[in-house]
Amino acid sequence: MIRGNKATPVLVGAAQYTQPKNAAPALDPLGLMIRVGRAALADAGSTGLAALVDTVCVVNSFSRDDERAPQALAAALGLRPRESIYSAIGGNSPQKLVNRFARDIAAGRRRAVLISGAEAVYALYRASRGKTTLNWPDNITLQQLKAHNLPINFDTMLRLGCDHEKEILEAQGDEYEEPNNRIEKAYDLFLPQYMYPFFETALRNLAGRTPEEHRLYMGRRYERLSRIASLNPYAWNRKELSAEEISQPSSHNRFVVYPYTLRMMSNINVDQAAAVIMTGADDAGALGIESSKWVYPMGGAELNNIWHVTQRPRLDDSPAITEASRLALRQAGLSLGDIGVFDLYSCFPSAAEISRRAIGIEENDPRDLSVTGGLAFFGGPGNNYSLHAIVSSMERIRRDRRLKAMVTANGWYNSKHAIGIYGAEPPDHPWEDKDFSAIQKAIDAAALPEPMEHADGPLTVEAYSIRYDATGNPERVTVIGRLPNGCRALADVQAEARELKKIEKVNLAGKTGAAKYSWLAGRNYVVFDPSLQHGISAT
Repeated sequence: MIRGNKATPVLVGAAQYTQPKNAAPALDPLGLMIRVGRAALADAGSTGLAALVDTVCVVNSFSRDDERAPQALAAALGLRPRESIYSAIGGNSPQKLVNRFARDIAAGRRRAVLISGAEAVYALYRASRGKTTLNWPDNITLQQLKAHNLPINFDTMLRLGCDHEKEILEAQGDEYEEPNNRIEKAYDLFLPQYMYPFFETALRNLAGRTPEEHRLYMGRRYERLSRIASLNPYAWNRKELSAEEISQPSSHNRFVVYPYTLRMMSNINVDQAAAVIMTGADDAGALGIESSKWVYPMGGAELNNIWHVTQRPRLDDSPAITEASRLALRQAGLSLGDIGVFDLYSCFPSAAEISRRAIGIEENDPRDLSVTGGLAFFGGPGNNYSLHAIVSSMERIRRDRRLKAMVTANGWYNSKHAIGIYGAEPPDHPWEDKDFSAIQKAIDAAALPEPMEHADGPLTVEAYSIRYDATGNPERVTVIGRLPNGCRALADVQAEARELKKIEKVNLAGKTGAAKYSWLAGRNYVVFDPSLQHGISAT
């Protein structure tokens, strides 16, 4: 039990909403946040709570990327916060914010905080195809898309969001940390779907599975998520799918980037919103909020992996998750066995698998690894997904006061992580300002040098990906490997388009090819033994 005068942070209000696909008119992200903000205040059941809210925070939104959104949300809800915050890009943001504000409430720096986030990408998508008309006159992102005649897709909105974040940071005198190093940029590895296949093929090689065995393994993992989503009234896709329907490429489920089909990837094409309200236990009691609604953040920590993917010693691991989950459990006074349900961030199968392994959850563990159904089936509303996981965990704990839940939240390419543990009782150790810098320095100290720009000689593959065009035909294979001197290098496979298709059946990890730098292309190319490249070897 907590001793001393520190406030004990507790979540007292929560709401989430999934806008109907045929909504007319469709709410934009601010409208969605107003809806869930009102619902979260009503959920707490206290007329005095609104007056106590001194902080309103909005999770970065791709479909309304506006740092003024927190002020607009506060005004619409009739709140008068002394501080309004717009978060950075990253799927780790919702859990990181809960941890940050829990420490602030415990230290007396804040009294009550409302956190909300939303995406309305599907509404934008419908409008771009003439299926609806949007009355969003103050939506800055829609204005920007129209002004520059930009396509409505994740690539466009992520790049716009990064440019905007960079502007904000530079105006504040802060440095923007580029997600890619210069070598990664040369191979166009900006989009997350181009990075996560490297993790997946490295995990497959570590497990010793053939490509077909691993396809079925991923399918079975995601089949469990699909089943959970089918029972979730807030899920975007409630159709229960089999492992085969999820993992087998087809005309309706094409490969996007090998080994991922459409149904294995986070779906940002959704209209979803969530909100939570947190205050101190003493204030919650004084406001008359029923204790049956209280859900305690019991523990939390935030750490990053080595920032640039190609400089990580291992592509199948996450020291940040291992350490953050250990710290969160220790604060909560719990063991891994005490956790009744998890929500492992599942933007791609490798993200959830790396989390499972890093935390120490056994492969055959019967506990649910999602409370929502995951980002492919529940929906992946940009940076805000984990706020839905937190709200869903709260709903579960309110029904079963014995339950403990762990939420993992992931930003960029298995890059930045936040862990939270939730339950119906306060943590063993109070929330207080923590210095994780020594642990972070130890993680960062293992960084490799940047990959060799000019590779010339044998290159042994550690991991690889295959990119496809819109018709499902492979157009580029990129590998990460090691040279004889131990240095890393990236290279594209040099082969005719018809030969790239055959590589789907081959496990390139562990194979050695001949690499050479092309001055014309500005990147390395690698050639493998013809028998391997023609798909004869499938081991």
